[in-house]
Amino acid sequence: MELSSVILTTGSSIGFFRLVNSGVSKLPIPESARRNAWKWRNISTSFVHSFITAVWAVLCFFLHPQMAEDLIETFSWFSHALVSFSIGYFIYDFLDMVLNQKLSQSWELLFHHIVVITCFGLSVLSCRYVGFAVVALLVEINSVFLHLRQILRMASMASVTAYRVNSMINLGTYVVFRINTLAWMTRWLVLNRDKVPLLAYTLGSVGMAIMTAMNIVLFCRLLRSDFLKSSTRETKKEKEM
Repeated sequence: MELSSVILTTGSSIGFFRLVNSGVSKLPIPESARRNAWKWRNISTSFVHSFITAVWAVLCFFLHPQMAEDLIETFSWFSHALVSFSIGYFIYDFLDMVLNQKLSQSWELLFHHIVVITCFGLSVLSCRYVGFAVVALLVEINSVFLHLRQILRMASMASVTAYRVNSMINLGTYVVFRINTLAWMTRWLVLNRDKVPLLAYTLGSVGMAIMTAMNIVLFCRLLRSDFLKSSTRETKKEKEM
């Protein structure tokens, strides 16, 4: 793939998500979310990215199953475009947070985005590890429910049945598509150490370590917020009765 096609796809992606954000701002916003309208727009835009990417990543392996057998060299223009498209989103979201949120509130996500942009950038520019990058994007299947959870909370719908159902699906997909996927990727990297150059191996190893640590912390927060706290409240109610 030529550099010009990477720049075109990435630039188009940045423009697309800017338009999505602008479109969300023109839609009705729940009363409870109006005090932080920027966050509502940001999460809604992230939800759109997650939905598109989740479907796209699955289609990449469905249409080109041979890519699963060789995550280093084998790829299609379809999968290469997906990784470039996601780089555009992460660049857009990085700039959106830098311009609209305090560093103390966003440094974790900003750091996450820098790692992802660097790793994905290496992949699309070298036309290697594209399959590996697409595997990483399977985590977006969980992100659909993760962002929907935030949207429901901002809309003051944390007590409705839909939120409880989404919380269970979110936790289940978190284990399958985040924790398990990262564990599988780490194992693949170790087993294929001899096939991966030192720079790429080091970058991948550091990236996996950071992502794993961040995802374990987030999992504990989700478990405590959506299940442990609610269980504590139910126990208190039973005691009061």
